[in-house]
Amino acid sequence: MAVYIRKKPLEIPPPSEKDWLKDDEEDFFLQDPDRKRDALPQPFRMINKLVMLVFENAMEIIERREMLREAQKLKVQPPKCFPTAEFQVTGRANCLAVSGKYIFVGLSVGLAAFKVSDCKEVCAWDAAKMEICVIHALDLGNERHVLLAVDEMGLVWLFCFHKESFLLIKILNEVEDISKRSTCVEVVLSPGGDYAGVLLQGNTKAWLEIYRLPKDSWLKEMEKSPGAAAGLACRERRSSWTSAKSLELHGDGSGEMESPVSANQADAKLSLPVLLLKVKPPKPITGSSFKSPLDALKKVADGSMLGLGYNHLIKESQWEQQEAIFRSTYREYLEAEGERESKEQIPRHATFHFLLPSWILQVGPEMKVQPDVPAGISVHWDGSHNLCLYLLNHSLKEKVDSDPKPHVVWPCAAPIACSAVSSCSRYLALACEDATITIWDKHLGYPLSVTAIPEERLIRSIHFLRSSAAASNETPCPGTDPACPIVQLLVLCTDSSFYLVKAPRAGKSSITLLADRPEDPNLAVSMVVPVLAFPSAALIFSWDGTVSLMNAATSQIVYCFRTPPSHAVASPWQPVFIVDSVNWCLLLRGDKQQQQADALAQSRASHSTIFLFNFNSYSLKEAFPKEPDLPLKSLQDLPWIERCNIFLRDRQQSLLGLREQLPEYWSRLQAQAAAMDKERQNVKGQKKP
Repeated sequence: MAVYIRKKPLEIPPPSEKDWLKDDEEDFFLQDPDRKRDALPQPFRMINKLVMLVFENAMEIIERREMLREAQKLKVQPPKCFPTAEFQVTGRANCLAVSGKYIFVGLSVGLAAFKVSDCKEVCAWDAAKMEICVIHALDLGNERHVLLAVDEMGLVWLFCFHKESFLLIKILNEVEDISKRSTCVEVVLSPGGDYAGVLLQGNTKAWLEIYRLPKDSWLKEMEKSPGAAAGLACRERRSSWTSAKSLELHGDGSGEMESPVSANQADAKLSLPVLLLKVKPPKPITGSSFKSPLDALKKVADGSMLGLGYNHLIKESQWEQQEAIFRSTYREYLEAEGERESKEQIPRHATFHFLLPSWILQVGPEMKVQPDVPAGISVHWDGSHNLCLYLLNHSLKEKVDSDPKPHVVWPCAAPIACSAVSSCSRYLALACEDATITIWDKHLGYPLSVTAIPEERLIRSIHFLRSSAAASNETPCPGTDPACPIVQLLVLCTDSSFYLVKAPRAGKSSITLLADRPEDPNLAVSMVVPVLAFPSAALIFSWDGTVSLMNAATSQIVYCFRTPPSHAVASPWQPVFIVDSVNWCLLLRGDKQQQQADALAQSRASHSTIFLFNFNSYSLKEAFPKEPDLPLKSLQDLPWIERCNIFLRDRQQSLLGLREQLPEYWSRLQAQAAAMDKERQNVKGQKKP
């Protein structure tokens, strides 16, 4: 048998450069030998790692969503509420408003009015052929309603709805020169319909206009000439009516539809609104030109307010030196974030509210104040630390001031992000950009609560809720009666989390997390709206089209409002809806599902469906039980903190005369400052040789 025998001794071959180990191949002994040929060269190995990382992250997200979906199925689903009625409108419904027994719909072409009882159309207006984007309506009584509508061009149309007819009164921001036209950003009607606020934007500036509405004059004028008003309204009806039908209604031989300009001139028979106030954003604070504190003191007209900070003694050179020190100290951070403009920009948006008479709005003995008529407005511009309060006691004969000064200024430590006023106008809430929330009691003139949102989350909106102890017609707002001592505020943050702030009259305020940031982006909250018909109730609109009714007292979803399977909530990120607390109903626009669209649905694409949810048809009262009324306690049985508050309130009422004497004291101080200034000048003159 042949055997192979090595003739030479075994030697180790010398190493070569190709046998050197590379840094990324030191763990070669851990690799599978079968995958030796599958190793990719750079940069393909890095690309392979990144792709695998993307797939792993995607699988983690999918698994997490599946777990959330399975957990959602295991949860007890709230009862579903389907619409009790529905009706279709011609064109696309952009906005809704309810006033009295009528529903007003802003359409892609004009306006339409429906009855709440049977959802039948009673009147329409499309003379201007404009798309209505925003609409506000208010019941004035005696079958009269005032409407403010904003079209796609930013024009503000003022209507009076009387006897199921639209009466065009005026276009508030209409100008002859189109280059000087201003665009409306926001409109607000005051409670009772006495005033209207319009926020306008031009090419380079913005301002706020406040109008006084002569609603009493409208009633007298329409009673004197009801036939003319009715005939005028008929000429403004839908153009789909034939010319022959218009001839029958008018009986004047004119069958042509009048233009908006001619209609506006014809409607001039009704009294026009009067421009009462024009508020401009505050100017940037610049360096002072005063040489001494006495010069600044003489420029101040009144000492009852802090002002906007223009009367100071800081020189322009001091600010420039401070800016230079700041930039040199934080140069690396400024370079990393990029160079920002040092020049302050004038704000172009503001939030404003109409305020009823209170301690913080003292109008003086010569002006008559009605408890249900607004006495002033609160305004805060974007990026501003100050809340400015203006009085509405201007006489109609006085000339409108182009740049009025605020009567009261509330400075805040951080820029104001948003604000809210309770339905009774007693409480005012301010939310700043540092997540601090302050609730003011305007009747007593002191803050009721100061709280901060945890983790300093950015606040998107705040809303007052109706207290469970105030769920009666006698106490329409929390805190107006000693039996309901807690004020509730719903806070929505930008990350879709929302909180409940409870501010008692006596005691420490509390903050509760109602819902944290959702893991699923489709469950993000697009809007939160309080439902004043029920205590502690709020509507939650989600991006997936879900409309839920939450009991904030228990942080539970009690009902879910659903459209029929053939429809879905239109634009859930910005839904078209309105909550009517008088008729106890919810109006919601729904559109046809795309996957179920057929020839018939395509032919009806020019129509919108409005669904009506009547709260009386569901067991909502059982989900929001009313707490028993607490008996009124005597002064001796009250806690010492509440007794001190009552004592201070009575003490404040006894010091009303001091406020009237304050201007006199201030004038004396100014005279004394002028005398001291004069004496100083005389001393300087005597020292000169």
